[in-house]
Amino acid sequence: MTMSLLKTKLHIPPVRPELVSRPRLIERLHAGLERNLTLISAPAGSGKTTLLSEWASEHRSSVAWVALDQGDNDEARFWTYLIVALQTLYAGLGQGALRLLRAPQRPPTEAVLIPLLNEMASLAEGTILVLDDYHLISDRAIHQGLAFLLEHQPQNLHLVISTRADPPL
Repeated sequence: MTMSLLKTKLHIPPVRPELVSRPRLIERLHAGLERNLTLISAPAGSGKTTLLSEWASEHRSSVAWVALDQGDNDEARFWTYLIVALQTLYAGLGQGALRLLRAPQRPPTEAVLIPLLNEMASLAEGTILVLDDYHLISDRAIHQGLAFLLEHQPQNLHLVISTRADPPL
């Protein structure tokens, strides 16, 4: 299966010149790096993406970003975007997992994530993975896969989820 990916979904949004900085929230994001997950859940228009782009600009070399949309409610597409986002930092990472996602008989999500998590664990650097607009994901299997990732994520991976509603994890 060949899938076309929109590379602009993997770009950290630029910090706007008219940005009103929120240093207290930036400080809380920094403090959150001590944990596995940072969840930013707030209504539309509250500045979640703007806040994250400002914060990510300070960590640019260690941030992988995925701007999610409705079309990402397909397991293969979701995990492919996640892996390709990580490849913006680490070329070649997750090639085995991508092959599994493209297989005619795709294995269970855990079988795809295990080699990816093992590769991530071997990286020397810390990585921040931002999933922006996660509220657009409604596929139960994706939620279950993300819960598996959270349960088994390596210490050098910090997940940030930006959403309008708390995810069912």
